[in-house]
Amino acid sequence: MQTFDASSTIYAWDNYPINQFPSLWAWMGKQITEGTFVMTRVAFEEVESKYPPCAEWLKTQEVTLTNITDEIVQKAFRIKQLLGIEGDKYHPKGVGENDIFIIAAAHIEDLELVSEEGRQKDVPKLRSRMKIPAVCLLDEVAVPCINFLELIKQSGEVFH
Repeated sequence: MQTFDASSTIYAWDNYPINQFPSLWAWMGKQITEGTFVMTRVAFEEVESKYPPCAEWLKTQEVTLTNITDEIVQKAFRIKQLLGIEGDKYHPKGVGENDIFIIAAAHIEDLELVSEEGRQKDVPKLRSRMKIPAVCLLDEVAVPCINFLELIKQSGEVFH
């Protein structure tokens, strides 16, 4: 199962328009309906605020939204400590609060995370500058992270 962050959902919406890639979106809808593709509520809310038509489509597919539980909050707090982030002093080039909740939820729910955040060739020494894929690679986090194109390739689906 995969969980999507806002960046991957928005990337798909922008780069694979539903009217030009209907079979891709039919496949995605099927994965959502079957519960294979899910989102955290915070990721959905980001999509909803930036791309209301995309959020409406997700609603029509009845996307499963993961709520932020106490267990996820505790894991997010541990990740935040691991990154050396104090209070709300997130580095502008690193993960934000929602990102940490999304990563924590993926860890707790044992999900692969789909994110378009850039892979950092050289992982920053200052951990607070890490982006989602680098945070996911940390031993203490250990969340598989792929981007949307990798998801499509892994699926083996052929879209006509």
